[in-house]
Amino acid sequence: MIQAILQSLARWLDRPFFPWKKFVIGFSLAEFTLENWLLLRQYRVLSKKIVPKAIDKEIDQSTFDKSQAYGRAKAHYGFFSSVFNQIKSAAIIIFNVYPIVWAVAGSLIASYAPARFSGEISQSLVFIYLMGLIDLVTGLPWSYYHHFVLEEKFGFNKLTLKLWITDMIKGQLLTVAFGVPLGSAFLWIIKKTGQTFFYYLWVFMFMVSIVGMTIYPVLIVPLFNKLEPLKPGPLKEGVEALASKLKFPLSELQVIDGSKRSAHSNAYFTGLPWIGKKKIVIYDTLLEKSSDKEIEAVLAHELGHWKKNHTSSLLIIGQAHLFYVFALFSVFIENKSLFNDFGFHKEMPTIIGFLLFNEILSPTDSIIKLLMNMWTRSLEYEADTFAVGLGYAKELGSSLVKLQIQNLSNMDADWLYSSFHHSHPILTERLKAMGWTGDKKIVVDKKADDEKPLMAADREL
Repeated sequence: MIQAILQSLARWLDRPFFPWKKFVIGFSLAEFTLENWLLLRQYRVLSKKIVPKAIDKEIDQSTFDKSQAYGRAKAHYGFFSSVFNQIKSAAIIIFNVYPIVWAVAGSLIASYAPARFSGEISQSLVFIYLMGLIDLVTGLPWSYYHHFVLEEKFGFNKLTLKLWITDMIKGQLLTVAFGVPLGSAFLWIIKKTGQTFFYYLWVFMFMVSIVGMTIYPVLIVPLFNKLEPLKPGPLKEGVEALASKLKFPLSELQVIDGSKRSAHSNAYFTGLPWIGKKKIVIYDTLLEKSSDKEIEAVLAHELGHWKKNHTSSLLIIGQAHLFYVFALFSVFIENKSLFNDFGFHKEMPTIIGFLLFNEILSPTDSIIKLLMNMWTRSLEYEADTFAVGLGYAKELGSSLVKLQIQNLSNMDADWLYSSFHHSHPILTERLKAMGWTGDKKIVVDKKADDEKPLMAADREL
């Protein structure tokens, strides 16, 4: 039934002289216009001078002003980088960069690869790497500015030039190490399974995601960060007691050197959603600025996501969306008019078809993002309610405010911009939902804060 519908749709869309390029560029410009209109709405909010009434007892004027300035700086960066990316994307389409790079990839394979490695799959892998290299090179100035100018100005950047370069090299090596076998398997499955490829491809990618969730914290994270066991003490005892109370299968409590790259703070847990042991990871920047009980509050929120099966739900929704994408791709994989309009007149490489299909699908991203944000915000409220139910209302509220101050997160937001871009409710919304009455003063310095009696618990905010 599904396959019959998809085949009918494929025949209907494969029309000679259909203006696919104009279609893609038009929707891309529409999406660009929407995004920057939303950014303009948010910029107006970021230009306000008065602290929102819901947090004016906790956030002083100077902190609010700095947060607003940081938000405006990020908005400027976002606008100019989006203009650049829009121009780059349009140039790639208008000047037929895909067929040019495809031909270069073919020449490289023919000149340097052994005969047994020739073929569409090898050419596709080289093509993808070359396109990634173009993105890397054109993105270097933006990455440099983001870390060493914008983040540096507001005291967040901890990267050195050497570490920035080292991270890029490691990223490229990982791209080759994982991209070659996964990309080869991806293309091989499509070639071998015919018109029903999307079923097999979906199962394969589901297995890849499960394996990725398993090996990422064990193999990938240590390549970029140092992790150490949390030292014995009240915090470790408190977190272990909380995990035991909730029957959370905790195997390790670790501290990650997030300060190596940034002054931003957070905490999270890793592990498969349904089975196996889990690991909790706390940023060293969070340890420096929060009391033990406030960190427990952060983790209580995170464990609320686990207890309410939010991670499982997100995985299931993600897999359903992936199946939808692969099934819809089958409609375009042999669309001659699509390939012809983008400069491929003699061949229809699978990887090119997938890239072009993603260009067509791109306009739906805004709608999907909006719906996903609406849903994930409801999950955040549930996790907050869970932590409050454990008796952590005071500490959760104060930890949220502290993280807001430390990260200079947006203190307020335009409702429409927030709907499209914020997967979490803003601070004022969360505090109101929690019924948090607040403290007259939030102390960010840990030593000063530890001198005061506190209560308790939360997760990754």
